[in-house]
Amino acid sequence: QVQLVESGGGLVQAGGSLRLSCAASGRTSGSTMAWFRQAPGKEREFVAAINWSGGSTYYADSVKGRFTISRDNARNTVYLQMNSLKPEDTAVYYCAARFSGRGYRSYDYNYWGQGTQVTVSS
Repeated sequence: QVQLVESGGGLVQAGGSLRLSCAASGRTSGSTMAWFRQAPGKEREFVAAINWSGGSTYYADSVKGRFTISRDNARNTVYLQMNSLKPEDTAVYYCAARFSGRGYRSYDYNYWGQGTQVTVSS
């Protein structure tokens, strides 16, 4: 079992930055971690993913060049640095984990946090 707890969300003006954190407990070794987001009235969408070693990352086109995913396995924590935020980045951001398979769809991930709200004002 894996427990995931996100933090770091909040209200920020367009062009600003936020760093989200996801603290993991339980089994974490070998996990691929990802961030997803869900805006009101929209489906949950993939944002970024990182493999266990941190040597491989993958981003949605909408955030490429603005967001950076990283992880500190010694601290069992995954981060999402979000720069140049836009109003369309407003959503609840979720941390997710998987231990097998491939893919960047929500159903590829088995473990989820409760989410943290990010609101970007124009």
